[in-house]
Amino acid sequence: MSDLGRLIAGRYRLVERVGRGGMGTVWRAEDVTLGRYVALKKLHVPPHLPDDEVRRLHERTRREARSAARITHPNVIVVHDVLDDEGLPCIVMEYIPSVTLGDVLKERGTLPVGEAARIGLIMVAALRAAHAAGVLHRDVKPANVLLGHDGRIVLTDFGIAVESGDTSLTRTGELVGSVHYLAPERLRSADSEPGPACDLWSLGATLYQAVEGRPPYDRDTAIETAYAIAAEPHQPPRQAGPLTSVIEGLLAKDPQLRMDAHEAERLLARAASADTAPLPRPAGPEPVSEPAPAPAPRRRGVRRTLLWAVSAALVAALATGGALLWPEGSGTSAADRGGGASSSPAPPPVPAGYRLEAAGQGFAVPVPNGWKAAKVPSGELAFIDPTGLAGLRVDVVQFAGSDPLRHWRDTGESQTRRDSPGYERVRMAPTTFRGRPAGYWEFTFQGKVREFRAVEVAFTGTDGTQYVVYLSAPNAQWDRYRPVFDSALKGIRLPG
Repeated sequence: MSDLGRLIAGRYRLVERVGRGGMGTVWRAEDVTLGRYVALKKLHVPPHLPDDEVRRLHERTRREARSAARITHPNVIVVHDVLDDEGLPCIVMEYIPSVTLGDVLKERGTLPVGEAARIGLIMVAALRAAHAAGVLHRDVKPANVLLGHDGRIVLTDFGIAVESGDTSLTRTGELVGSVHYLAPERLRSADSEPGPACDLWSLGATLYQAVEGRPPYDRDTAIETAYAIAAEPHQPPRQAGPLTSVIEGLLAKDPQLRMDAHEAERLLARAASADTAPLPRPAGPEPVSEPAPAPAPRRRGVRRTLLWAVSAALVAALATGGALLWPEGSGTSAADRGGGASSSPAPPPVPAGYRLEAAGQGFAVPVPNGWKAAKVPSGELAFIDPTGLAGLRVDVVQFAGSDPLRHWRDTGESQTRRDSPGYERVRMAPTTFRGRPAGYWEFTFQGKVREFRAVEVAFTGTDGTQYVVYLSAPNAQWDRYRPVFDSALKGIRLPG
């Protein structure tokens, strides 16, 4: 993190690291000349790499910038600049607050067919634009599809793309790309030139995973996976519904028989129109009798509403504090305050009428007797009260940076306001938890039948782990439910 705050090329100040992969690190950077945020991707060069390999990596990065810059399409990442920093090439791109489709699938497992179809429809449009510009992506996969917090969907990472007439940057026999999404013809002959049909097969594999929860070929090793793609049939999709025909057409092993982009676009549009659910912001429901819009702050960069979609009982999801985290001088009532902040790391005894519930992440939290556990990803805790209208959740989270307050102000609140009818901020302010900096956020929003109130506190433990504790409940009964949040926050047991 030593690069934090550095000024690149006299213009781009590194503000926050937002991603890291095998090829490079992506930063959110401030363009001090134009006063805007950009994404800056800086190449990694492994130590002791031969000079010819270093030159290949440099050229590949420059080609990524050039390939993406050739394409003018709202669903393809925009490249602003390419430059060198300390001898390493950097790409300056538009900054899109987002999560990847890959992250969403890791958290959620699968998508509804209509939602997957709408994502696929946008992806095929982006690929058509790229192919028309003479650019093959060659690494289409869920991790390279950005789901913007504003609803925009963008194809990114043209790091191994090729352009018509380019000389190859790969050695003889070398395969580039992610094996689960490599077309059969590329695996049968690594030296053959890929065509647009390769990208379409990868799109088919991405759509298959979106509705089935796994790639069409997933074996114990990469070699076995590659062999299966090249020589074995895939298991027919079972949950694809109207997407079945387009997935099967795109996964044809013979590129001459594979569905083309125009036909895929037609079938995807038909499948998308059959489902009018919003994209990509499905809300975690309240009880079936009264579905309510859920707030959408981020968990590990993924919308919390996606996490709540798997449990069918709660308005929304998260928090990490308690009334003891109210900022000093906030003017809250005694009912709101619920207690005073403590600098001692020792939590109080479990209150009468509560039980201590432990999570796989090593923390535990007091929960009222009678509240039932909700199904959420392993290592997290979520509970619903007997009425089904109030819920408590504790998550281990990863914010876009270490400052939850800044994250909420930059992206979280705008997303929540859009996803939650009648959203009104009650309070958003810095506070402390056991002597450590924390963020406090309370707001109201309108359900189908009644108004709800939600509160969350986010803080970082002594080991650097970030926690969020959240409570939502009917606003009319807030005095009844708020102590549950206070008790959970005060009584949380952290690892170590």
